[in-house]
Amino acid sequence: MSERQDVMNRWWVVIGAVAIQLCLGAIYAWSVFTPKLTDPNGIYAFSAKQAMWVFSLGLFVFAVVMVISGRLQAKYGPRILAVSGGIVLGLGYILGGLLGSSFISQMVFIGFLGGAGIGLAYVVPIAVGVKWFPDKKGLITGLAVAGFGFGALIWVKSAGSWFDLLDKLDFFGLGGVQSVFLLYGIIFMIMVLLGSIVMVDPPRGWLPEGYTPPDANDASASLNGAINFDTGEMLKTPQFYMTFLTFLLSALAGLMVIGCIKLFGIDALSSKGISVTSASAVAGTAMAFYAIFNGLGRIVWGSVSDTIGRRLAIFLMCALQGIIMALFYKLGSISLGLIVCACIIGFNFGGNFALFPAVTADYFGNITVGKNYGWVFLAYGFAGIVGPQIAGYFKDVAQASGTGASAWSTPFIIASASCILGAVITLVNKPPKKLSNKRA
Repeated sequence: MSERQDVMNRWWVVIGAVAIQLCLGAIYAWSVFTPKLTDPNGIYAFSAKQAMWVFSLGLFVFAVVMVISGRLQAKYGPRILAVSGGIVLGLGYILGGLLGSSFISQMVFIGFLGGAGIGLAYVVPIAVGVKWFPDKKGLITGLAVAGFGFGALIWVKSAGSWFDLLDKLDFFGLGGVQSVFLLYGIIFMIMVLLGSIVMVDPPRGWLPEGYTPPDANDASASLNGAINFDTGEMLKTPQFYMTFLTFLLSALAGLMVIGCIKLFGIDALSSKGISVTSASAVAGTAMAFYAIFNGLGRIVWGSVSDTIGRRLAIFLMCALQGIIMALFYKLGSISLGLIVCACIIGFNFGGNFALFPAVTADYFGNITVGKNYGWVFLAYGFAGIVGPQIAGYFKDVAQASGTGASAWSTPFIIASASCILGAVITLVNKPPKKLSNKRA
């Protein structure tokens, strides 16, 4: 029986979620650091593949730690996990700033510690948000993670400004990249701790005004999260593996572009006679629009899925992404084309982070989404290795052989095929049926 009682305004949860996710989204700003890290005449001189490994490790650790975080959240509560994530994330970037002069040290501090901090905190706003907004799951998961996408825009643009300024100030005697790491670490720690204040579950039995939960025995229960699967039960269903694979295939494309858009943009535009300086500026603009539309995609796709259904939304998102990835190599060699493609790819990629937690809640339960979504999100971790590494490999090959921008066509074709396959899998992935509803 529901308890209609005076509780915290549930929209405070959304504000706290956005504050946390703005910081966690810093990992998507990695592309702004790669030109400086891979400059052969710079102080780091990483290969493109090495630069992508820092990014890939961060994504993979993020996903693995999310599985652990989901279980810990049930034991210790969401606020403790969010606070822990903020401390670990901030510490990773602070140490990366102070000690991250080598590839190994950046792998450890930015990749491992930074990724672990994101993984600890990321699932908290989603799980808490679904409990406060059972009537608007698609919209609220979109809003809860929109900050992740918009955060990339903030950190990309601010990093570009901070590089030269912190160099001139001789900030702790560090180079531009490390000084920005240090500054970001301090900001991240403070912001996540503030957002954590409102990361609390609603009182037991609380329901939003005017909302009546569906009966678990109703025929539509498996479509709306009324039936809750334990993790072990979920892992025995084919729906979990189809959802996992679709997420992997769809995320691969977006993560590939996030990791390489600056490098690809410079190569593609300069091959058409545009100066490297101008090409870099256009690619930076494309990165910024990618981040904006990444955030918008989370809100729009989540909201749309509440109306048309999660399966159809995922199908349309994957199919559209497959088409634009197939065109990206050609269109990306034109300034306007690069920006427009970045907007569409970012928009669709952002949709993953609203649709997959929502479909996890729909298929396997609203109450258990906190611990179950971590397993689905492992797909993102694997995509974070495969996508950027494919891009880094072909970039290094192009640089070694003198092939130039044409080497980028192959990774984009691979990404396109992956998205189309994900769309096909979605067509046959229908809600699971639970034989017993004892724990529902």
